[in-house]
Amino acid sequence: MNQNHPHHRADLVRIATLAMTERGLEPEFPARVERELATITGPGSEAGPDIHDLTALLWCSIDNDDSRDLDQLTVCEPLDQGLVRLWVAIADVDALVKKGGAIDEHALTNTTSVYTSARIFPMLPERLSTDLTSLNFAEDRLALVTEMVFNADASLAGATVYRARVRNKAKLDYDAVSAWIDGDAALPAAAAVVPGMEAQLRTQDALAQRLRVRRRAEGSLELETFQPRAVFDGEQVIDILQQVQNRARQLIEEVMIATNGCTARYLAGRGGASLRRVVRSPERWQRIVAVAQELGETLPTEPDSKALEAFLAKRRQADPLRFPDLSLVIVRLMGSGEYVVETPSGPPVGHFGLAVRDYTHSTAPNRRFPDLITSRLLKAALADKPQPYSNAELADLALHCTRQEDAAQKVERRMRKSEAALLLEAHIGQRYDAIVTGSTTDGIWVRIFTPPAEGKLVRGQTSLKVGDQIRVKLVATDVERGFIDFVTSD
Repeated sequence: MNQNHPHHRADLVRIATLAMTERGLEPEFPARVERELATITGPGSEAGPDIHDLTALLWCSIDNDDSRDLDQLTVCEPLDQGLVRLWVAIADVDALVKKGGAIDEHALTNTTSVYTSARIFPMLPERLSTDLTSLNFAEDRLALVTEMVFNADASLAGATVYRARVRNKAKLDYDAVSAWIDGDAALPAAAAVVPGMEAQLRTQDALAQRLRVRRRAEGSLELETFQPRAVFDGEQVIDILQQVQNRARQLIEEVMIATNGCTARYLAGRGGASLRRVVRSPERWQRIVAVAQELGETLPTEPDSKALEAFLAKRRQADPLRFPDLSLVIVRLMGSGEYVVETPSGPPVGHFGLAVRDYTHSTAPNRRFPDLITSRLLKAALADKPQPYSNAELADLALHCTRQEDAAQKVERRMRKSEAALLLEAHIGQRYDAIVTGSTTDGIWVRIFTPPAEGKLVRGQTSLKVGDQIRVKLVATDVERGFIDFVTSD
């Protein structure tokens, strides 16, 4: 064993598996899932007058370069007077994963795929999520399509939802598309070989940017979270990279937010209940006001997302180095997102962080169980059939999905710490530039920049405050527990 690297990728897989179990998540598929999976012989193949044939449209997927579970496709066309028609296709996972089956029951247990750098723990078996229910390149797949028309000012002129058969014409990734949009690289080859793809990608990007401007004007919060990702070479972690927000990620984020809003309003319009994703108006708003005051800014006494976004935009420009840490503080004070049941007669909650009134999770049914629930609600509404879940069942599911998604996020955060500890265990004694990110009775916490990693200051100055820039020396790591220890250094 390499003494500088006593831990390897296999150790991270073991730690992640244990963390899953400790959080009440199932890391492996039980035998009953494998038995049911063996009875599925191919992709969904329903036909009928209610299933539109949209395979001729110039659909494309844009996702991470290593993503194989493709949930959505997009395509658009410009119309007269600056209007744009946008289609978003979402994988019809329910066509193969039936409510109450063994695969469905396991998906319900975890409610989400769990992503760690060493291993992905998929919600659905990979034969489904990366193949038979994935919107793969050059394959016909069943989908739920939201067709939207936007005015020149990015306001929604109209929308409809229906079932369709679609075909992915170009599998693209965020970084390559963004580099092309920014003028730093050529159009990705997968798009360049499809006549008309370049023009409609330009249209998608232009629409997404108008949608983004409109949402920010309404008070949508532009936050920057700290989500480093380990890079492997075989069994070794060789680097940790921070995921960078770019134009292609913004493109997909905006059109998915628009789709989720249309889905929520469609279900409400049909008089049924829906499973909404909400972030409530912050109960700890006065603490957010105090944070702003410490930075010389004034916020209203009542929660105001527009004022908060203006404050955040100003701080991002004034102090980009510390902005990720300010973002984390605001996220914690706003509170976690949660799932709730909303009925046409019930009180609205909305999503404070996105500045939208109607929002459900519907765009990732291969990866999230709430999206699969919403898909089933939509299909029932489209077919004029009774809801597949009672309101009481939806209420129980909302609580369960919120709890399990929180557990999954804790596993992912836990593993990011162990990944960083594994990379740094060969660098004991090395010095780094750092910034203080936390100061509590439990100690002082710092973030180093290269590689991006967080740890505890176990010895040194005690008068440090959040935001101070210091020099630190790495003195210890504990991969098993995800601990990284620093001391101040000259």
